[in-house]
Amino acid sequence: MRRDLACSITTVRFDDTYCPSDNTRATTNFANLARGELRQDNLRNALSMIDNRFNALADWDNPGRDRYSVELDIISVALSVGDGRGIDAFPLIEILKPTILDRLSGKRIDGIAGNNFSSYVRDYDFSVVLPRHNRDRKDLKVPEDFGELHGNLFKGFLDSAAYRQCSGKPPVICLSVSASRTYHRTGNRHPVLGVEYRQDDLSVTDRYFGKMGLQVRNFMPPNAVAPLAFYHAGDLLNDYSTLELVGTISTMETFQRIYRPEIYNANSPAGAVFRPSLTHRDYSLTRVTYDREERSRLALEQGRFAEEHFITPCQDILAEWSARYAA
Repeated sequence: MRRDLACSITTVRFDDTYCPSDNTRATTNFANLARGELRQDNLRNALSMIDNRFNALADWDNPGRDRYSVELDIISVALSVGDGRGIDAFPLIEILKPTILDRLSGKRIDGIAGNNFSSYVRDYDFSVVLPRHNRDRKDLKVPEDFGELHGNLFKGFLDSAAYRQCSGKPPVICLSVSASRTYHRTGNRHPVLGVEYRQDDLSVTDRYFGKMGLQVRNFMPPNAVAPLAFYHAGDLLNDYSTLELVGTISTMETFQRIYRPEIYNANSPAGAVFRPSLTHRDYSLTRVTYDREERSRLALEQGRFAEEHFITPCQDILAEWSARYAA
C-alpha cells in the first residue's frame, strides 16, 4: 500500500499579544520571550529592536530612521500520516515570515520565509540520537544517516502546496555561527549582507542543513559585531531584493543579540580571524529576559517527545517514505 505524508500550515502573528500554542516548541526564540511576568515588555522590546535595526540598514530616503516597520508571522507546519494510525497533525516545523510595512508609500512587502528554524525532529537528532551514538566515545562521531529523514521531510515541505501558499521563493534560515569553528574575513562585500567570512571547515549543523538541501554562507552586516550564518537553497546574493535581505538580518540579528549576547552583543567587532565563544565576557545585555538554561533542558524533553509520538510509532512509514522521496 502506498502511504503518504501531507503538510498543512497555520499562521499566527508574532506581536506583543502573542501567546505560544500547545504545539509550539517551548525552546523557540519567540516562545521563550512570551512567558513570565515580563512577557509583554520582552515582546515589545524585541519588536522595537527589529524595527530599529531594519531602519538603520535601510537608511536611504529614510532620514528619520522610521520609514519601515516589520510584521512577523509564525508559520507552523503540521504533518499528517495517511495510514489511519491517528497521527494527523504532528508539529513538524516552525519558521518566521516577515512582512515589511513602508509607511511612506503604504505598501506591504513580502519578506523571506525561514529566518528562525524550529523542529522537533531536529531536537530528536541532536538531543537523543547524537548523544546516544556517542555514549561511549571521547570524540564526537556522527551516524552515517544523521539528518537524512529530517532533510527529506524539510525538502518534502518545500515541494508541497502548503509551502507555495506562504512563499514564492526558497527559504533562508539565519542562525548563529558555530562556536566550534574559526572564521576568516574575505574581501567579498555585499551592500546589505556586509563582509563575507569563510570557516575553516563545515560544522555538524552545516552538514545537517546540507541534508535539507541548504548551503551556508557567513556575512557580517554593516555595524554588526559578528557574522551570521545564512542557510539557503538558491543564490543568496541575487535571488532576493535588498529589503527582503534587510528583513531577515534585522529579525535574526535581534534574536541572536538576545539569545547569544556573548557573540552578537559583544562590545568589540569580529576581527579578520574570528573564533566565536560563549565564554566571552566583554558584552552587553539587552533589555529582554531570555531563559537560556531552560532552552537547553527542554531540547532533550522535546527530542524525547518526537521519538515517542512520531519517530517510533511511524518508523516504518517514515523509512519507506524517506527512501522513496530520496529516490
